[in-house]
Amino acid sequence: QLVESGGGLVQAGGSLSLSCVVSGRLFSSYAMAWFRRVPEKEREFVASINLSGVNTAYADSVKGRYTISRDNAKNTVNLEMKALQPEDTAVYYCAAVPWGSLRPNLPSGYTDWGQGTQVTVSS
Repeated sequence: QLVESGGGLVQAGGSLSLSCVVSGRLFSSYAMAWFRRVPEKEREFVASINLSGVNTAYADSVKGRYTISRDNAKNTVNLEMKALQPEDTAVYYCAAVPWGSLRPNLPSGYTDWGQGTQVTVSS
């Protein structure tokens, strides 16, 4: 089970932190990622992190503003978001896949998903 938290409403230029707690599996054996979706659009890759947390990747649209991290002792993956803009408004989803994904920036590369948390950035 993947449970996201931390979404909410923030003004443009502000910051938010999202967390995803993973239960029912060996967290350290799962690569993790964040995706987001706006209505009538496909789910969009945001960031990914490997098993150890050493390797990360970001979508160009969030690079330099977002930071993904994980705490294997707490079964948690986090997403720190800064300098938020209205176009960052979306439902953010946590995703997991055992060991690693051959398609880390595609939704099809992940096997487990959270229910999503809404992030709204006002102008």
